[in-house]
Amino acid sequence: MSPSVLNLFIALAAFIAPSSAVGEVHPEKAKITEKHFMDIWIGDEEVGRITLGMFGEEVPKTVENFRHWIQGSPEGEGYQGSAFHRVIDGFMIQGGDFTNGDGTGGKGKYKRNFEDENFKIHHEIKHVLSMANAGPNTNGSQFFITVEKTPHLDGRHVVFGRVLDGFDVVTKISKTKTDFRDRPQSKVLVYKCGVVEDEGAGEPEVIDKVETDGTDRAEL
Repeated sequence: MSPSVLNLFIALAAFIAPSSAVGEVHPEKAKITEKHFMDIWIGDEEVGRITLGMFGEEVPKTVENFRHWIQGSPEGEGYQGSAFHRVIDGFMIQGGDFTNGDGTGGKGKYKRNFEDENFKIHHEIKHVLSMANAGPNTNGSQFFITVEKTPHLDGRHVVFGRVLDGFDVVTKISKTKTDFRDRPQSKVLVYKCGVVEDEGAGEPEVIDKVETDGTDRAEL
C-alpha cells in the first residue's frame, strides 16, 4: 500500500460526490449493541477515556472487526499500545495502524482488506466512528473519529459507531500540535482498551493481550 494513499483518501473524498445509501439510519437513532473504551495518553500525560457505542445491528461485520482488535488477537496484535497517527483539527482523528504506526499498515480480522458492509449511517453529526480506507472495499483496522459533521464522506466510509463519553478527550487529541504531515508531535497513545461488558459493572473488563517483542507496536 502506498504510504500516501490511506492518509490522503479521506481528504480527497471531499471532492467526490457521495453515493446514496439505501435504508439510511441516523447515527443518533442507530441501536447501540455494545460499548468499547480507549484510555488515552498524550506524551507523558494521561488525558482520559473515550467510550464508544457500536452499531452492531446495522454493520455487524465491521463491529466484529473492531472488537477483535480492541480486545487483541491471540498473537498479541491490536489497538492496545497503538497510536492516533493523524490528527486534523476541525476534521477528524485517525488511528488503528498497529503494524506500521504511520497510516500505511494495519489489517482486517477476516483478511488484510475487507469489503464495505454498507453506507446506511451517515457522517451527519460529529463524533461518529468510521472506517478509514484507501478506496472501495479496502477496510482493515484503521478508523477515525470525526470532530465535526463530514457529509462529504458519506457513501465512501462505513460508519459503525459513535462517541458516547470522553468528548473532551477527543477534543484534546484534535488540538494536539502536529507536523506538516498532520502527525502529532507528542505521541497519542491508546494505553489501554477493551470491551465494556456490563454498563452497571463499573470498571470495564480489559482482555489481556499476549506479550510480543514489540515489532508490531505502532511507533511515531
